Amino acid sequence: MDLLEDLRSHDIDVRAGTSDDAVDGRVPRLVARPASTEQVAATMRAAHAAGAVTVVRGNGTKLRWGAPAPELDLLLDLGGMQQLLEHQPGDLIVRAEAGMPLADLQEHLRSSGQRLGVDEPVAGTTLGGLIASNASGPRRLHTGTARDLLIGVTIVLADGTIAHSGGKVVKNVAGYDLCKLMTGSFGTLAVVTEATFRLHPTPAASGWATVQVAPDQLEPMLERLCRTQLAPAALEIDAPPGESVTIGTLIEGTVAGVPGRLAAARAEIADHAELRDDLDWPWRYPFSTDGTQSGLKITCRLGAVATLTAAATNLGLHVRGSAGTGVLYAAAPSAAGPADLADALTSLRALAADHGGSVVVLDAPRELRGAVDVWGPVPATAIMRRLKEQFDPARLLAPGRFVGGI
Repeated sequence: MDLLEDLRSHDIDVRAGTSDDAVDGRVPRLVARPASTEQVAATMRAAHAAGAVTVVRGNGTKLRWGAPAPELDLLLDLGGMQQLLEHQPGDLIVRAEAGMPLADLQEHLRSSGQRLGVDEPVAGTTLGGLIASNASGPRRLHTGTARDLLIGVTIVLADGTIAHSGGKVVKNVAGYDLCKLMTGSFGTLAVVTEATFRLHPTPAASGWATVQVAPDQLEPMLERLCRTQLAPAALEIDAPPGESVTIGTLIEGTVAGVPGRLAAARAEIADHAELRDDLDWPWRYPFSTDGTQSGLKITCRLGAVATLTAAATNLGLHVRGSAGTGVLYAAAPSAAGPADLADALTSLRALAADHGGSVVVLDAPRELRGAVDVWGPVPATAIMRRLKEQFDPARLLAPGRFVGGI
């Protein structure tokens, strides 16, 4: 049976792909929009039988992340799966479908005085996209990333098998922690259809203490702040090339406690501090996420944040990120070409490796991502290949997008 006929026989919403559905310039032959986990399973069974290469889309905000997709037959659109399935305020647990926008979930939780403790550095992120990319922002210092907060998932394997793992479920894929495997897998192992997260109470009060320092003063200031007992929710830097560096310390807590902790933070950064209570901090990544600019993710040990920041800004990159966790993001100049990006990657990767980290290209125009090694050297590539073989032996889910062409 033809793939189109097979999908329609299961009452799945399916249509021909258009230029608006293109992934890296490739227009899918078909776009399927299932409305449930069962329909996702039926879609994947049909795609598997037809040998159709499939890419999953939520809101499409991060479809360019990773290596360019070499081919595409079917785009699996989860925009029809946005239901909040369960919220237990007393247990600090929420379960929702993967197509639900993170902002919509946070709005619902706000009425209960709770939140999912992740930021939204890319507007429009869905829960599935959050898990697939493990995108994070300033609060990863305090609450971690999606990987730390995800306690249960429902997934559909490439052959249409439905599997569950973690909280609120009874069936698991033997030997695997699916929550950990799905997080950051870029849609190459399975399709996440439902997710269960643990929540945190929304702090009653919060405020930023910020300071601007010369680039050569970044390291001693960060060292000083990291030694304090302030327990900040975030410790961020914003470093445009050739300019002073802004350091922001986010204090969250009780109405009675935050003012005193902010005062202590101000004392730590002496007379250069600026107190803010409007959370007006540039939480977006420093690069545009519309595919017109190259954006890097740089990781390193905490003690090397200033070193990597200096190296990146000296190359003309704008650096912003979590100095408290050693996770930084850098925007290359809009005019940077493949040779410029390759040179920057070579220099920064060598330095990051010396300090226990790595550098990957998160987002960039297709021609640039096709001209460089997006992921760089990854020691666990052999293990990742074995996982791909176990979960998707026919290589039908976003082949080539992940590390080592997986």
